[in-house]
Amino acid sequence: MTAIVVALVVSGCIFAGGVLGLLLHRVLPERHLTKETADVVRLATGMLSVLASLVLGLLVATVKTSYDSTDHSIRSYAANLILLHETLRDYGKDAAAQPLDLLRRYTEQVMADNWPKSGERPPFHEDRAAGTILEHVRESIRALHPVDAGQKWLQDQALQINNSLLQQRWLLIEQAGPTIHPVVVVILVCWIVLIFISFGLNAPQNALVVVSLLVSALAIGGALFLIIEMDRPFNGILKISSRPMTTALEHMNE
Repeated sequence: MTAIVVALVVSGCIFAGGVLGLLLHRVLPERHLTKETADVVRLATGMLSVLASLVLGLLVATVKTSYDSTDHSIRSYAANLILLHETLRDYGKDAAAQPLDLLRRYTEQVMADNWPKSGERPPFHEDRAAGTILEHVRESIRALHPVDAGQKWLQDQALQINNSLLQQRWLLIEQAGPTIHPVVVVILVCWIVLIFISFGLNAPQNALVVVSLLVSALAIGGALFLIIEMDRPFNGILKISSRPMTTALEHMNE
């Protein structure tokens, strides 16, 4: 299910909870609608509201941190690709022609895998073909034959950057995918539905109350939409930009 569909379903459930509360206010016997009963319900609702607010805030903070971390990792990854290309070009464009070509092919493969021109993208995933190309880059760098101390230093630097790229790649693969468990979201939504039932139970029955419940339900659905979108940084409306990798590829093609 897309984030928009999930947000609309959640908003509908929450609004239905508010409407159910309004209906219960009509059918419940008077002994259940006394001031003392209403006070107890408000206390319970207040406690549940605090818990729901804390969990909702925690989810937003968690996915925002994860999203920013992934975005930073992609930018760092692209910067290291450019740095490795510059290092190999300084070594000697003719002498390092093979690793330069392999590095360009690897960057193109990463772009094709994670930023396809159409369709849904998977999380930054383990493409064995791309990983093999990056390993071949390391092998071709090791196979270079430096003729002086300067080229030897550049070879060592290139190997160090390549190893860093391999490490970053596996970190991106391991960190890819959702960080929020669906059970947490389900429990949170259940709490909010109960809160809205209590709102409807204690609210006067008029059109303004219904509109307020609807707007509030849509707002909470919007918050969950943001959580789901940021929890899937390689898909959806808030997907991470491919600009850093595109810049790296453009730089290699100059």
